[in-house]
This record gives sequence, C-alpha cells and structure tokens, in this order.
Amino acid sequence: MEAKVATYRKRNSKWQAIIRHKNIGTVTRSFKSKSHAIKWVHEQENIIEAGHYGLLKPDSVMLGELLSRYCREITQGKRSAKTEERRLNRLINDPISTLTLDKLSSAEIATFRDRRLPDGARTTHYDLTLIRHCLKIAIHEWGLMLSSNPVDFIKMPPASKPRQRRLNEGEYERLEQASHLTLNPHIWPIIVFAIETGMRRGEILGLTWDNISLERQLAYLPLTKNGTSREVPLSTKAVHVLSNQRSRQDTPTPFPVNANAFRLAWERLRKRADLCDLRFHDLRHEAISRFFETGLSIPEVALISGHKDAKMLFRYTHLKAGNIIAKLG
Repeated sequence: MEAKVATYRKRNSKWQAIIRHKNIGTVTRSFKSKSHAIKWVHEQENIIEAGHYGLLKPDSVMLGELLSRYCREITQGKRSAKTEERRLNRLINDPISTLTLDKLSSAEIATFRDRRLPDGARTTHYDLTLIRHCLKIAIHEWGLMLSSNPVDFIKMPPASKPRQRRLNEGEYERLEQASHLTLNPHIWPIIVFAIETGMRRGEILGLTWDNISLERQLAYLPLTKNGTSREVPLSTKAVHVLSNQRSRQDTPTPFPVNANAFRLAWERLRKRADLCDLRFHDLRHEAISRFFETGLSIPEVALISGHKDAKMLFRYTHLKAGNIIAKLG
C-alpha cells in the first residue's frame, strides 16, 4: 500500500512489527511470535482505514487509565495539584477504575456515589466532579469515542451547608493564652493577622516584604486562589503585627513558617485551647463577618477578601445579632 508499509524483524526472542504511514508516522510493537505481530498489523490497518487511529475505543480503555493521564497532563498544571493528586490516586485504586468505559454506565456511577456517601457528601461531590471532568477532556481532546458523559445523568450529592463557625465569647482569649505555650513565636501573630485581614493561610505564609507597604498600609498578593492578584488594605492592628515581625527577624517573609510546620502548630494550639472544632479557615469567616459588622459595603469587603461572586462572599458571612443592636439605636 502507498499509505502504509508494514515490516517485521526478529530481535532477540521477540518479533517486532513496524508500521510506517504518511499520516501517523512510524509505530512499532513487539510480540512473542510473528503470527501475533501480523495479526496486530492487520488490526491497526483496519483502524487506520476506518479513520479511527488515535481514538480511544470505550471497550479498550479503563477509567483508571484516563484518570492517570488526567493526573499527568491536567492536574499538574493546577495550583492545588498535590491535593488533587492524592484524591486521584485514591480514585485510581477504587474498583470503579477497573471498569472499561463501555461498562461505565450511569448506574455504575450511581452505585459508586452511594458507596462513597458515608465518607461525606462533599468528598463524594469532589470525586464525581473529577471523574466528570476527566471524561469531558477525554471525549473532547483525547479522542474517546463516547457519545455522552455518564456522570451527567446521575443526581449529584446535595451541597453541604456552609460552615458558620465564628469565634465565640472568650475563645479569642483562650487561643491567645494557649499560644503562650507554643514554641513557635510566629503562630499567634499569624492568627491575629488572619482575623484582621481575612487572608487565607497560604496567602499569609506566602507574603514577602517586597509586596508589603507599611506606609501605605497595603499588602499585595500577586497570585491568589481564584488566579488573580489583589491588594489587601491593612488595619492599624495588622500593620502593628507586621512591624513587630520585622523588628523580630531579618527574613524575606514576615511569617517564616512552612505550611506543614504551621499546620502541626495550629493542631497543638487548638487542642490546648480546647477548641478542636475550630478550623484555621474559620478565621476568614470571622474576619469577613467583622468587616460587615463594622459597616463596610459589599464591594469594599469583596475588595479585601477577593471574592468575585457576592453569593460566595455571603457564604463566608455570619453576622451576630448582638453586634448589630448598637447600630439600630
């Protein structure tokens, strides 16, 4: 044939089949016998003639293979790559990943959903979203010959209720008292700074002095969770925290603590304070709610917090009736 030429050669104890085609280039594969090599060549020639070469046939690829490719090619480009990689590895080891795509029906996806729900609706929702996006990429970009995405036809787990945890009366003082027993001197300043600014843990730990102006009372975040930059106005108390940190050490960052060290220190601190239900991210809820209670407008709070969607901003806002009474007169 003019379009493709197949040749065979024996290397050591195996037969190597070589297909050369003007459209797909050169493809080789080794087999135990020449008869198997010839059979494979004929199969590939039929696929090429049908125009399906390079496409993924549902009966020949497992979900786990697609998830592995997704992890290599898609996940690695995300800011949350490490977290998503752990979730994908668990999914790849799940029995559902052994199914070929022709057997990955909506009923199978629903069974997987129901089996995962005891571990939490939020976790299950994340898993299903990953599978759905993986299949979408495979269909549109990797040549998966699937007419529809089976995840689209099942009922997703109900969205979990947003956390409403704020600091209750006396809890700020308990955290401060417990911090006196913490060996790391940066933990309490980080907590105070989080409440004053509403910044995320990663944003605080990633701050550098180059992006801080104490004179203008501004902190610049070049890259945030939503992929954009933002300037955060600093309260007098936040500036005071930073000034103390600058006088304490000469480092490129005001809070020279890595993420894991801070996580361990926070766990110990909240146990000492007997506040095991308090998450560090709850301090962002506390900060944003305080901003509204002081009278800041929605655009002003959004500027500080970085929220682009007012609906998401309100998920972080939990006002206390007692703090509003004074404004009623």
